[in-house]
Amino acid sequence: MIAVIGLLLGALAGIFLEPSVPTVLQPYLPIAVVAALDALFGALRAILDGTFDDRVFLVSFLSNVLVAALIVFLGDQLGVGSQLSTAVVVVLGIRIFSNAAAIRRHLFKA
Repeated sequence: MIAVIGLLLGALAGIFLEPSVPTVLQPYLPIAVVAALDALFGALRAILDGTFDDRVFLVSFLSNVLVAALIVFLGDQLGVGSQLSTAVVVVLGIRIFSNAAAIRRHLFKA
């Protein structure tokens, strides 16, 4: 419940305070959001399967964001940032949809 309250407070703070992202970090924000969504969908699936572990979630969340940002950073340094960004989004998107399908099967038995 604390996490849900924190999420709501963070969303409201973002809406009302309208923070700006530094230009240097702007290429990494969308990738970080997709990586975080992957961890959240994985956590929801684990909750429904009865295998949720808060430590696994925290490590998954942080490592997903860091590894995705590192891949995009390396791509920028190599001059292929957009291609690696696309690859990261595709891989994480596949994982998100896989988890969403498992959640759907669990909730609707279909």
